[in-house]
Amino acid sequence: MTFSQMNKRESPLWQIIEYLQRQGSATIKELEDLLGITTTAVRQHLTTLQVEGFIERHTVHSGVGRPHHAYFTTAKVQELFACQCDDLALTLLQEVFVMEGEEKANLLLDRVGSRLAHKYSSTVRASALQERVKELAGTLNGNGVLTDALLHDNSIMLRTYNCPFHELASEHREICEMDTNMMRKVLGSDVNLSACMLDGHAGCTFVVARQSGATSD
Repeated sequence: MTFSQMNKRESPLWQIIEYLQRQGSATIKELEDLLGITTTAVRQHLTTLQVEGFIERHTVHSGVGRPHHAYFTTAKVQELFACQCDDLALTLLQEVFVMEGEEKANLLLDRVGSRLAHKYSSTVRASALQERVKELAGTLNGNGVLTDALLHDNSIMLRTYNCPFHELASEHREICEMDTNMMRKVLGSDVNLSACMLDGHAGCTFVVARQSGATSD
């Protein structure tokens, strides 16, 4: 099963995957409420995803109540989000590192990040920083990167729950820096990666620093 075979957002299977990616886990009852379908139908979808290896069930012990079952995504789910050119990109980048050295490879990544920033900037037009972050989140979502714009403890953050270049970034963490620099250029503000899924986190968290004198609304 591939990303396209699930018909993306129109498919209950895809809605389950996206919900689990964003929330970290879910119970059958939560998925019933999400999809508006019966327990039996939810179980059928979960069975399909389990057979394919995209999710797994665990017993959760929390509080004083009885243990309950919850569903989580597996590492295999990254295949659903991976760019189809990932293998080619990884091979090309490896060759650049070998033939041209780290300095030129990083220069190449910087140029790629600048191109992406130019592409995304056309959809990020608000003057207020918080609104710009929301617009960038919407653009990333439209390009298949599950993203939320969050305001927490007076910090504006972007949180992504998947990576289209996961395999590439696993080999070359410079991809993470490229992404961070791209966001800085688009938002016109400092951005720092505070948590990364490559380090075992549920997603990547980018903290956006407010510009001096910027407002949040």
